[in-house]
Amino acid sequence: MDLNAFGLPVCLPVFLGILIYFAGFKWFFLALVSLLVVWKRRRVYIILRTLPRDIRFVYRIGGIIRRTKHHEKNNMNVVSIFRQQLALDPSRPIYLFGDAVWTRQDVEEYSNRVANIFQQAGFKKSDVVGLMMSNRPEFVCTWLGLAKLGIVTALINTNLRGPSLKHSIKSSDCKAIIFSDDMQEFVVNSLDDLIMYQTGGKISNGAVRNFDSLLQEASTEPPLVEEPIMYTDKLLYIFTSGTTGLPKAAILPHSRYILAAMATMSLMNVQESDIIYNPLPLYHTAGGGLGAGPALLEGIKTVLRAKFSASAYITDCIKYKCTIGQYIGEMCRYMLAVPPKPTDTQHNLKFMIGNGLRPAIWRAFVYRFQIPSMTEVYGATEGNVNIANLDNKVGAVGCLPQFLPKFLFPMAIIRIDPETDEPIRGANGLCIRCDIDEPGMFVGLIKNNDPSRQFHGYVNKDDSKKKVISDVFKKGDLAFVSGDLMVMDELGYIYFKDRCGDTFRWKGENVATSEVEAVVATVAGLRDCTVYGVEVGDLEGKAGMAALVDPNRELKLDAFAVALDECLPTYARPVFLRILDSIELTGTFKMKKVTLQKEGFDPTKIEDKLYVRQGATYVPLTAELYSSIVDGKVKL
Repeated sequence: MDLNAFGLPVCLPVFLGILIYFAGFKWFFLALVSLLVVWKRRRVYIILRTLPRDIRFVYRIGGIIRRTKHHEKNNMNVVSIFRQQLALDPSRPIYLFGDAVWTRQDVEEYSNRVANIFQQAGFKKSDVVGLMMSNRPEFVCTWLGLAKLGIVTALINTNLRGPSLKHSIKSSDCKAIIFSDDMQEFVVNSLDDLIMYQTGGKISNGAVRNFDSLLQEASTEPPLVEEPIMYTDKLLYIFTSGTTGLPKAAILPHSRYILAAMATMSLMNVQESDIIYNPLPLYHTAGGGLGAGPALLEGIKTVLRAKFSASAYITDCIKYKCTIGQYIGEMCRYMLAVPPKPTDTQHNLKFMIGNGLRPAIWRAFVYRFQIPSMTEVYGATEGNVNIANLDNKVGAVGCLPQFLPKFLFPMAIIRIDPETDEPIRGANGLCIRCDIDEPGMFVGLIKNNDPSRQFHGYVNKDDSKKKVISDVFKKGDLAFVSGDLMVMDELGYIYFKDRCGDTFRWKGENVATSEVEAVVATVAGLRDCTVYGVEVGDLEGKAGMAALVDPNRELKLDAFAVALDECLPTYARPVFLRILDSIELTGTFKMKKVTLQKEGFDPTKIEDKLYVRQGATYVPLTAELYSSIVDGKVKL
């Protein structure tokens, strides 16, 4: 033991040697503990303060691992687990949708019909079928039916159009697509080289097969399958949101889906009597896995909604007596923007679970709707960095236990070069952990023998390689790179800072766009907004630019500028403003900023109203003023 590492004087070993000789090892141990407490009293205080939180977290994580290990050992998959539940109580309601109630038996019969249709059509294990359908119980039943044959379902984002839709279908190698009638126009016009099945509505194209007619004729008996379905087999392809480019298909095997559902059950301590409210899109992991999975694999009653509604959220929770609510992205801000109602607190919600709740509105949201606890979670469909904030710490996305040594953590925040986003390595060639309150890249060590630490990657192998680094904390180890900048405080709470690539440098300072967006949205009256950096002539770095949705031109620029000055440092205040009638969103309510960023702030090319910060306010950005700024004649 290196005593000097604890800050002890050099003469201390001599003293301890004498103590051992005269008093024995018992007193030596007590003296050593006392000295460590004195010299490391702050560390001891932190461990004791966070111990209840950390024990609860480790215990629940252990529960997830035990349950998934059990399924792995017995080669269980989503289909076999569902059938076990079906045998226990076929009549148990598991999905509520409007006035419709779907029991386990209903799900079994519908999914069997789907399986028999595709088996008769000659589809086989490992084939890929696209599914583009708005939220409804049939969505889950359809991919479950395909899974009974070992077919992989590519869950297509219902917001995709044209090139993005074609890319998603092509990149996942789909042989067919099933779509609901509200997707007809986009699918038929874009995908003329696929086998197409439509459910609902009138068939307007002779090449499209009537899925409803086929379902009525199909058998409700389970299909006979020659090739068994394995725990490690692929189940779904789930696409990234595509905020920074075309969507990428992440691989979700049975093992990963089971893990997601078990995570909801164990981390949240979900009980059989709980009812989940899930208005999230089923084509993403949060809605389709964490939200819909507990119903399928554990029989937890779940309310599905076709589309999120800010005004109907609490009303629905009251109607269905929901105890757990899901959220994502900007949903909470939209709910706050709805005029208050007496019924806002007349619900039975024990907690809400999701991600993306901005710290700026956290307390206001909890206070208005009287939510006992907000459980913010962090994770990625394709990744292995999954944590949760179990004790309602405002702004935190999770924590790392403080009573364990760092080398036992499978996750870490490492230093990166802010210009290249590449890891900064020490003289030994290994990565360097960030200090307390130091922003860095969040990474997760890959361990293929641990279901919670595996990395399954994307369908495109090159995309997968970009998300893995080697020689992290020892030679030869591998880690998944999240692409997110995080920071950890001394209590082990972890906070999201920004996406790598979104952070930009201005006036010698790094600006985190997510933090600026939170402030801009708040002072602008909870308007939709996105913040990004734009190049200005030959100036170093990028100037901040905010695009705000204000169709009625109600924003008071003078007051807006004053409010920003009170909340943001000089370098973080947006230099340019762009006023929009609307802004394109992903299915998880993320702003698409790439196009806006590329267009910059040239008034001769942009029809929207543009403004530039001059002194204490924002003034219209004319072509003449633009030229002066780019030429360096006007200082920013």
